Amino acid sequence: MNARILIVDDNPANLKLAADVLGFDGYHVETVENAAGALEALRRQRPDLILMDIAMPGMDGLALTRLLKADPATQLIPVVALTASAMKGDERRTRAAGCDGYISKPIDTRTFSGQVADYVSRGAVARPDSLPPS
Repeated sequence: MNARILIVDDNPANLKLAADVLGFDGYHVETVENAAGALEALRRQRPDLILMDIAMPGMDGLALTRLLKADPATQLIPVVALTASAMKGDERRTRAAGCDGYISKPIDTRTFSGQVADYVSRGAVARPDSLPPS
């Protein structure tokens, strides 16, 4: 799997676990701990998928997702909420902000790569132009 995944999460343990699981399965993973780091990473390279924590200090994941979906340069990158917020209505709230999917934490290491692969394949169908940025 050559897909590029950007993981945005302020919890170092969550970042490491998700990155390790996906890296083991052949994904190219970049991790950042906040919105500023995500914006910087997106200036360098366009990932095939962004896994977005919702509850982060400063700009939270929903605000960052709205920003990305409003920008023509990033609006087609699939964003999947990766969050411990599993209350009724949370998934609807993430989708209203522009998230293309929802994975609850803690992740299930047995199924996580498959969930990500599903979102990556849906994103590739939705964005046939998913070539590296010029």
